[in-house]
Amino acid sequence: MMIRETLWTVAAQVQAQDAEINTQGIISFFLSRIAPILLAILGLIFIARANKGEVSRVLTSSTIAILGIAFIAGAVVLVAVGGGLVDVLFSEGE
Repeated sequence: MMIRETLWTVAAQVQAQDAEINTQGIISFFLSRIAPILLAILGLIFIARANKGEVSRVLTSSTIAILGIAFIAGAVVLVAVGGGLVDVLFSEGE
């Protein structure tokens, strides 16, 4: 019960200060630090599998990883141009 009250107190203080979350900072941190580490780990896994002779599994995993990156890139592009698309699609006739 005490933790719940503490969380409500912290939430009330944050709302009173009109604090904002730095989403650009979070995204840039992820892209500069976390993503390269994850890609390096994937690369090591692919190399280890290829050395074991599991080339078909490597190709399948590589294709899935490339498709995942493509979906993420598509989502980023959609977010970047989403406002313009909404304005074009839902603008009233002038």
